[in-house]
Amino acid sequence: MDQPFSKLKVYSFLVIGLTTFGIAPVLVKFATEYSALLLVTIRTIGAFLMLVPVYVYQKRSKKYDLKAAGNENRLMAMAGIALGLHFTLWTSSLYFTSVASASVLVTIHPIMLIVAERVLYKMNFAPTVWVGVFVAFGGSVLLGVSDYNAETTFSNPVLGNAMAFTGAAIFAVYFLIGRKIRQNRSWLGYVFPVYGYAAATCLVILLVVEGVPTELDATVLWIGLALAFGPQLLGHGSLNYAVKFVSPTLLSTLILTEPIFATILAFFILAELPAVLSVVAIIITLIGVTLTWRKKPKIQRASAQ
Repeated sequence: MDQPFSKLKVYSFLVIGLTTFGIAPVLVKFATEYSALLLVTIRTIGAFLMLVPVYVYQKRSKKYDLKAAGNENRLMAMAGIALGLHFTLWTSSLYFTSVASASVLVTIHPIMLIVAERVLYKMNFAPTVWVGVFVAFGGSVLLGVSDYNAETTFSNPVLGNAMAFTGAAIFAVYFLIGRKIRQNRSWLGYVFPVYGYAAATCLVILLVVEGVPTELDATVLWIGLALAFGPQLLGHGSLNYAVKFVSPTLLSTLILTEPIFATILAFFILAELPAVLSVVAIIITLIGVTLTWRKKPKIQRASAQ
């Protein structure tokens, strides 16, 4: 079970967790000479192993829902596979395109979520919401055009942008599954199996595509573990904790701060200055998303079930 609702606690976790998202693409940029599949495998396995001591301790307390029913197991397996594919595509995209482009394109999942909610759940939205959808979509298209013109700087921006976009679509699936399951399960009861499935997915992809690694450099190991502890455990972990108490639409909006942090960090750390057209595209995309989620729902109280 989770602890009783605390607005301060929820917001504290979110502030700490969300700031780690902007660090992720910069860390990946320091590892681009290594295999992207190896890096993401180290990240997901590392995050899972970091949770093992917590799992063992909580299992002994017998207070947590570490066992799941059949349908929950299937849904958590699907969520874990989706998360593993998301990490694989997003990490790989940074090998071909800019931090700014990958960060914006991979965080447009709120646009996909609103369409999914309208189609699957027949939800009605205000006209301004749909205006925001098209504005954000136009910004993402403009961003793709700006990176296409920057092919001499990045190896294959079109491929990288496509990977980031696909990663966003898969993350939307992961988020839709997660918000359903998380309402009835503790944080550890959800993230431990899901992170396990994500690690297994990344490991299988690595072995199928590249085979067993013959060597493991210390640099890629430390970067992978840093990604595991920061962006995955603190970043994604904070979202998985808060989704029980906070509206998923609000959480999706908060994730959109990633391109801002990532672009700023990339400028100061990597000296990666985005093109003027890319900056304009980023601004348009974020304005569109702001319009889409202009009326954010308030935090809801939840019991400690």
